[in-house]
Amino acid sequence: MVERSSKFVLAVAGSACFMLILYQYAGPGLSRGAPPRRGAAAEALDLFPTPDPHYVQKYYFPVRELARDLAFDMKGDGVIVFLHIQKTGGTTFGRHLVQNVRLEVPCDCRPGQKKCTCYRPNRRETWLFSRFSTGWSCGLHADWTELTSCVPGVLDRRDSPPASASAAKAPR
Repeated sequence: MVERSSKFVLAVAGSACFMLILYQYAGPGLSRGAPPRRGAAAEALDLFPTPDPHYVQKYYFPVRELARDLAFDMKGDGVIVFLHIQKTGGTTFGRHLVQNVRLEVPCDCRPGQKKCTCYRPNRRETWLFSRFSTGWSCGLHADWTELTSCVPGVLDRRDSPPASASAAKAPR
C-alpha cells in the first residue's frame, strides 16, 4: 500500500514540475486576459528599437550579391577552392564535399586514407582543392591571401604530366 501511494505522490510531483516548466516557457507569451498594447507586434519584431551608437557597419552585402547563382562545370577548367576556417564546422563540411556529394564521377575515398582523389570525368585533373582532396598543400589553415598565391602553382604541379612521360612522348 505504501509503495502505491509513493508512486502516486511521485507522479503528482512530476506533473507539477512539468506544469511549472511549461508555464515558464509558454507563460510570458500569454496575454492572461489583459488587452493587447498598441504596437505590441511591432515591438516584438524589432528587438533593438534604438540603434547601438557603438556599432559601425563595416561590410555591406546587398541581397542580390548574396543570392546569386554560380554555375560550376565539372568538365571545364574551374576549380573549387575550399577555404577552411577553424571552429565553423569546416572539417565536417569539407568531409561532406568529398564523401556525400552526388557527382557524375564521385571522389574516390579509400578506407584508412585521409585524402580522396576527386578527378574530373575522363581526365585526371582535380576539380576540388581542399584538405580532404589535396591535403594541407598551402599550409595548415591557409588564409585567402596564401591560397590565392599558392593554389595555381600546386595545381600545375599536381595535374601536369611527369617530365619523363612527356619526354617519352616527344618525337625525336
